[in-house]
Amino acid sequence: MKASFPTMTKPIPAQLHPLTLRFRDPEVERAFAGQLVPRLRVQGRVAILVGMLIYLMSGFLDGLLVPPEHRLTTWVFRMSALAYVGLVFLLTFRPAFERFNQLPLGSTGLVVAASLIGILYYLPLEATPYFYPCLMLSTFYTYNFIGTRFIYALVIDIVVVISYNLILGGLREFPLPTLLSHNFFIISANLIGGGAGYLAEYHRRELFVREAELERERQHHLERSLHDRLTGLPNRELLEDRLAQLLARARRDSGTHAGLFIDLDGFKPINDQFGHDRGDAVLRLIARRLEAAVRQTDTVSRLGGDEFFVLAHDLDTPARAGQLAEKLLACIAEPIADAPEAGGLGASIGICVFSGGVRSPENPQEIIRAADQAMYEAKGDGKHRYAIATG
Repeated sequence: MKASFPTMTKPIPAQLHPLTLRFRDPEVERAFAGQLVPRLRVQGRVAILVGMLIYLMSGFLDGLLVPPEHRLTTWVFRMSALAYVGLVFLLTFRPAFERFNQLPLGSTGLVVAASLIGILYYLPLEATPYFYPCLMLSTFYTYNFIGTRFIYALVIDIVVVISYNLILGGLREFPLPTLLSHNFFIISANLIGGGAGYLAEYHRRELFVREAELERERQHHLERSLHDRLTGLPNRELLEDRLAQLLARARRDSGTHAGLFIDLDGFKPINDQFGHDRGDAVLRLIARRLEAAVRQTDTVSRLGGDEFFVLAHDLDTPARAGQLAEKLLACIAEPIADAPEAGGLGASIGICVFSGGVRSPENPQEIIRAADQAMYEAKGDGKHRYAIATG
């Protein structure tokens, strides 16, 4: 199953703290943590099941190594650790795991290691060489298998090493050669497991950055392909997609909607006399005015040249479309301070009102075509006005 990938809206700084491997940008860190959750669920469950199996298998050593008077105590340690690990396993199925996963997963290694130290405390000294390698297994488990972050695994295993020396070297008073021998192998396991865990997380975060940058670039190109480069408005392709969605919804709920085809009057002389740069500036200003005049749920699109299209959602009555057209005519005709030559600018608007009734349009092209024809009727009646498509 492919995990959902968060879309980042800005370039990702690949700055990591050298020890914790945390992204310095909190937003990036949250996105990375969220992307990891599906993998952590699966990895955590597998690691816990395998770890419980190995831990139970190690229990067969108790009959050979643990004195009879201490076997009940050792199984209290074992069952307590297994109960805790089982609760963490159940947590992986809960929604709370999405925001609370690192500490529970990492703590399973700590609890198991603590139970092993407790068992070692009751073993005869000559039996410890057969048993303490389990501590090394718990080290690799915490760093490389359970899925917890390197920094948490590091802290957990440092606590384990210190506890091991305090309890078995201080309270149990293991002989120094034995203690040094055990420490050598446990610390070596930490260096190897920790190094592997550090590199794995580092490369995982680097890969996240590269994938996020590729996704951001893909989204950027997709936005550019669906938006007009001059004004930033949706282009015809995106307009037709939104029209198709609205048509489908209209057939379900019989809502009333409208498409308004806008053609500027008096724009061509501006382009011819003052150049395309001035004309482009006027088009961008008109686009901003149209966006400001409609609701956020409506769509303002540029079809090309000096033609725009407004898709108005959920009108109370068909008459609302005419009121919106009057509002658009008024905002287009407002004087342009830095382009006095555009004083005669206006528009002709054609309106196609549609709903989910029997005579609803079949496709987006039919709506655009009907509004276009009504726009030409408005031009024929003297321009600077609107007309509503009939039939």
